Amino acid sequence: MPEDTHPSSTHPPLPPTTEDDRVSWLRLLRSRRVGATTFHRLMGAHGSAQAALAALPEVARAAGVEDYTPCTADAARAELKAAETAGARMICIGAPDYPAPLRELPDAPPVLWAIGDPAILSRPMIALVGARNASSLGLRMARALAGELSAQGQVIVSGLARGIDAAAHAASREAGTVAVMAGAADVLYPAENARLAEQIVETGLRISEQPFGMVPQARHFPRRNRIISGLARAIVVVEAAAKSGSLITARTALDQGREVLAVPGHPFDARAAGCNMLIRDGAHLVRRAEDVLEALPAQAAEAAAQPELTLEEVPPPPPERRGLRETAALHRQILDRLGPSPLAEDQLIRDLGAPAGQVTPLLTDLELEGRVRRQAGGLLSRVE
Repeated sequence: MPEDTHPSSTHPPLPPTTEDDRVSWLRLLRSRRVGATTFHRLMGAHGSAQAALAALPEVARAAGVEDYTPCTADAARAELKAAETAGARMICIGAPDYPAPLRELPDAPPVLWAIGDPAILSRPMIALVGARNASSLGLRMARALAGELSAQGQVIVSGLARGIDAAAHAASREAGTVAVMAGAADVLYPAENARLAEQIVETGLRISEQPFGMVPQARHFPRRNRIISGLARAIVVVEAAAKSGSLITARTALDQGREVLAVPGHPFDARAAGCNMLIRDGAHLVRRAEDVLEALPAQAAEAAAQPELTLEEVPPPPPERRGLRETAALHRQILDRLGPSPLAEDQLIRDLGAPAGQVTPLLTDLELEGRVRRQAGGLLSRVE
């Protein structure tokens, strides 16, 4: 759908209160080419899901899509029925039980399906992620951090993957943990974590934005990761290779204004390369749970209360290099300038006013993450 078809509202829509409203929300959200961002734009422009559905075929036609048919009411009702059978709760943006940190995001999920205790979403959360093929030391570190942080009142959020995710969930399960699913909340993936997934809902929560029965696909994982980081005040990476999903999550966290922390590892261990890179570029180094708690945003207020440095006390600036936050800022600028309509790469670089040597690697990263599509003739477009 066109990025600028309608102005979007700065306020979340009123959540549905009737069965018909819930059906309309799901119909709009599950319609072809309507993601979270387009859903919010349509709701802001038309005021209700019913009005947005009525306008959708014309909006699609303006975007070059003919014979467009929205999701059917029968399909939406089938999803509601499946959720009821699974004992899931529909949490819509704008509702009191929708997690406040997630509501701030421009691409916040309009609907979350939750199985377990949704009250846990009102508690402070820390995301803990890492390698699937984690080392024994990495697993021990994840268990120690998750156990200590949950004992301090923090809810551990992760993605229920094998390795670090599973260790973090298991260590914090009794205090309550949140598993964000890449597929549907009722699809227990990977199968080896099925028992853990069932245990999580006894004291915590499994959540997903996907329709019931959806088996996770590769494109779902980056979308899932934005929810993991979006729920949390900070994200801790325990082990991660130089090119891994955990680093994508860390980059997403920076885009969202979250704190990023990492556990250092041996330089010869490829599973530590990503964490060491994050620390090199400015992420907080983590040795124990206290390091995480000290880095939380609440600490900023205490730092602001300290006496200001005099000019003589200010150390010289470090050598200029592009750190994590600068990279995140350039990511945002790239995505802000791209839309569904193709734009020439050289024109994008000129518009950004940044060296091509800085922009080109980031475009490759965004392409690998599925957020930018490269087309013939050096053209680029943003993926909804």
